Amino acid sequence: MHAVITPDKWVPGAYTLTVDGTPQSHVNLDDPTQLFFEYVQRMGHVIDQLGMPGEPITAVHLGAGALTLPRYVEATRPGSRQQVVELESELVELVRQELPWSSRASIRVRHGDAREVLEKLPAGLTGSVDLLVVDVFSGARTPAHVTSIEFYRAASRLLSARGILLANIADGPGLAFARGQAATLTEAFGHVAALAETQILKGRRFGNIVFVASPAPLPLDWMPRLLAAGPHPSKVVDGAELREFIGSASVVTDATATPSPPPAKSIFQVRPGAD
Repeated sequence: MHAVITPDKWVPGAYTLTVDGTPQSHVNLDDPTQLFFEYVQRMGHVIDQLGMPGEPITAVHLGAGALTLPRYVEATRPGSRQQVVELESELVELVRQELPWSSRASIRVRHGDAREVLEKLPAGLTGSVDLLVVDVFSGARTPAHVTSIEFYRAASRLLSARGILLANIADGPGLAFARGQAATLTEAFGHVAALAETQILKGRRFGNIVFVASPAPLPLDWMPRLLAAGPHPSKVVDGAELREFIGSASVVTDATATPSPPPAKSIFQVRPGAD
């Protein structure tokens, strides 16, 4: 793993974390509520809908990056209890040294594989997590073992009655991987919506789709709010439209799971030494 943190040339106080040539996180230390990547903005909009504005939540983040979303949760919902799981200890230490987060934040970092740590979290978290973020990448691809029905069922046991899971899924033309994830999340949780830029959901270009999943019905008033919040052009797919999106895609199991498809190098890769 080769990780580099570089200042944002256009935004004072902001930095980008790049891992093995792929931009992984963007953080504004002066204003943690500013979210840069489009899919992260969409995640932030969903988080804003949880409970009452500013209400503290219990959150688990699988995949640390530069802790963009844990910082966002702390800034918008002070007093939240958060657990962050990251495989690469060296990455966490680099971020801790160069992009330290608030000492007031109740953020605990656990080191290890996301799925293994998920199944060993304290029993007190079972049924009490309001937000579970799945944003696990090895380079530019999501590992297979965090995409299966077995994984998502283990994850579902953590959620509170109002809890939601947010999954960042990257896919390209054809959307075979994303359709399989939609089928799997629906099987595991029952209630699912997808948010993305319109052309991505049509399978016309590679990009990120944010899936929102919950054992409880997603409030209908969320959907117009999420659409209005952007970034634009955007689309929210749920209900019959999501079933049409899934089509004949099969539920993914541990036996059939594959990593997410790699993007073309021209999409995300940063050349060594590039400004």
